[in-house]
Amino acid sequence: MQTPRLTVRDVRARPVAVPLDPPLETAGGAIPTAPLVLVDVLTEEGVRGSGYVFCYTPAALHPTARLIVNFAGLIKGGPAAPAAVEEKLQRHVRLLGPQGLTGLAMAAIDIALWDALAKASALPLARLLGGAPEPVPAYASLRAMSPERVAEEAADAAARGFTAVKLKVGRSDLAADLAVIHAVRHAVGDRTQVMVDYNQCLSVPEAIRRAAALDGEGLTWIEEPVRADDYAGHAAIAREARTPIQIGENWWGPHDMAKSLAAGASDYVMIDVTKIGGVTGWVRAAALAGAAGTPASSHIFPEMSTHLLAVTPTRHWLEYLDFAGPVLRSPLEIHGGRAVASGHPGIGLDWNEEAVERFLVD
Repeated sequence: MQTPRLTVRDVRARPVAVPLDPPLETAGGAIPTAPLVLVDVLTEEGVRGSGYVFCYTPAALHPTARLIVNFAGLIKGGPAAPAAVEEKLQRHVRLLGPQGLTGLAMAAIDIALWDALAKASALPLARLLGGAPEPVPAYASLRAMSPERVAEEAADAAARGFTAVKLKVGRSDLAADLAVIHAVRHAVGDRTQVMVDYNQCLSVPEAIRRAAALDGEGLTWIEEPVRADDYAGHAAIAREARTPIQIGENWWGPHDMAKSLAAGASDYVMIDVTKIGGVTGWVRAAALAGAAGTPASSHIFPEMSTHLLAVTPTRHWLEYLDFAGPVLRSPLEIHGGRAVASGHPGIGLDWNEEAVERFLVD
């Protein structure tokens, strides 16, 4: 299929802080707002492509938006072709390195370019990539950490049709981990799958000790128990634990994923569309997971991930944690514990401009 030729006219980046109610609690602290940069690629042909990135901290909002605008100067007047744009931007950042805010900025542009191409082709992104937008199994990523509040969240998720939930652990000691897991089990029963996420807060020996105790809890996976780039450490934990180990959301590009897979760092993989390199990076990562036969799940960004999991041979779970919904005209829908991708051309990111203006950060 021949895709339409588009030319980049301009790139717009808008920083917003979307309130999170309730806040997202992690072992590293609470996140009360979602700092997002909304990106639009405008083309000479009148097609607009959109995307967004999550900056984790408000301090990164303006620097990320500025990087995106700076990169726009390198691609204006050129083809709105993701591969060509990626090659050009990678050349410019080779000595700096394509990680961190630089990586987020390039991924934001890549996502918006793919959205523009899908719209110009009158296809949902999943179909443009050779798949089909179909319901994807989703788990509810819970926000609270205290046993009482997380149990309420879990019960609400189960009532809405979710068959799996993920909770944050690692606050103090093993007893605290077990208390919150047992509270969730009591709230949802044994038919609901339960995952836990340590957000990199343990040492390798402590992670091995806790995993041994958690092996009796029937968990679906233990996520990022130690520092994200400690592939040898994760491999040691994976060898000792009976519960599957899950990592991947902090890989900066498919090359990091390849190193992790080679080290045997995890049983499952979790791909973050912005850190892996946008849609272009995801497609490469999905091929690596497919070649290794490793189940692949998504990390946040559910609107994009529903399309991308459709073309992931070893697709596993979609993480449902809604950050962008308040600034979208039509947020992603969940029915019976499954995410339903937009069947409209593109990704399905149509900004609610009134909300964007309200949450805009000067």
